Amino acid sequence: MTTFAPQIKIPATYMRGGTSKGVFFRLQDLPEPAQVPGQARDNLLLRVIGSPDPYGKQTDGMGGATSSTSKTVILSKSEQPDHDVDYLFGQVSIDKPFVDWSGNCGNLTAAAGAFAINSGFVDAERIPQNGICTVRIWQANIQKTIIAHVPITNGEVQETGDFELDGVTFPAAEVQIEFMDPAGEGAIFPTGNLVDDLEVPADVVEGGTLKATMINAGIPTIFVNADQIGYEGTELQEAINGDDKALAMFETIRAHGAVKMGLIEKVEDAANRQHTPKVAFVAPPKGYMASSGKEIAAGDIDLLVRALSMGKLHHAMMGTAAVAIGTAAAIPGTLANLAAGGGERNAVTFGHPSGTLRVGAEAEISNGQWTATKAIMSRNARILMEGWVRVPSDSF
Repeated sequence: MTTFAPQIKIPATYMRGGTSKGVFFRLQDLPEPAQVPGQARDNLLLRVIGSPDPYGKQTDGMGGATSSTSKTVILSKSEQPDHDVDYLFGQVSIDKPFVDWSGNCGNLTAAAGAFAINSGFVDAERIPQNGICTVRIWQANIQKTIIAHVPITNGEVQETGDFELDGVTFPAAEVQIEFMDPAGEGAIFPTGNLVDDLEVPADVVEGGTLKATMINAGIPTIFVNADQIGYEGTELQEAINGDDKALAMFETIRAHGAVKMGLIEKVEDAANRQHTPKVAFVAPPKGYMASSGKEIAAGDIDLLVRALSMGKLHHAMMGTAAVAIGTAAAIPGTLANLAAGGGERNAVTFGHPSGTLRVGAEAEISNGQWTATKAIMSRNARILMEGWVRVPSDSF
């Protein structure tokens, strides 16, 4: 008779943060082999989420079969001075045996602050009985500081509230997030230019050259103009995600941009770096109907932005890409800035498929180079379920 390994259970919390949701773990709760980076950790997280799934559904796991819902987070008491928690994010591929550790999830940052408080990572004397708890997060993927301002009522995280976020059905308590010094390692513009002529195959765009702003803020992002690739910037998911030719075009743009940004050596390497960079297209304001049926007027927004994540058009906007949008819009001459009308600005409201989002950013020239000092946005978050996840004990 064949014997099979039993399932084990691991303490976990299922949380929504912004327009994403993921499975949150405390580092010390993971099985010992998964407490360090490596294949055992990746295999465990893949099994938790239900990947790789050739059916693309993640039915046998906690994933929701979209880039927004195929996420994992590991938090631990911070090893950095003047920080409360170390926040490590793993983007789990849906159809491949692959966890991408190359970037942050800005949306889940809102949940990371609350999870840190609930998990005892924030010293008790820093948590007010009523008011705002400032959680100092070290984002371990990108080695950056993020400050989450988490509301507290009667000594506990306040999750319910009236802050509405387009792309999320129900309101919750507002959590303001500050992304400090959001540019990644090296220059904010890796090519040294605000706008580049990005060479791509001629079947992508006539002439084989695409205007692109490639910025490293929040997350490496490639901005192109909607009209140059045949779009208006008002598109919803179905207009692109059901079009295999369009998705292949965006992946080609992403791969060539990644090489130009110095993130990969050759175009073929992009397949093993799915989470970064992001690719987005921008356009001047124009009215449209959001996916919820809500009318967005041109006067409500400064620009239109549509962004792809893990090969598909995102249903709203990734938090990290919002940081890139705000930072790029604050720097005169970038494609995002020009789509918003040009000039200097320290905040923009942009239209995305689910509605609108406002993001503030501060950028300045230092020693002849642009630098970003911080980006600010509001999100909300709440616990959906807590307890344990179960996986077969031989799956990692």
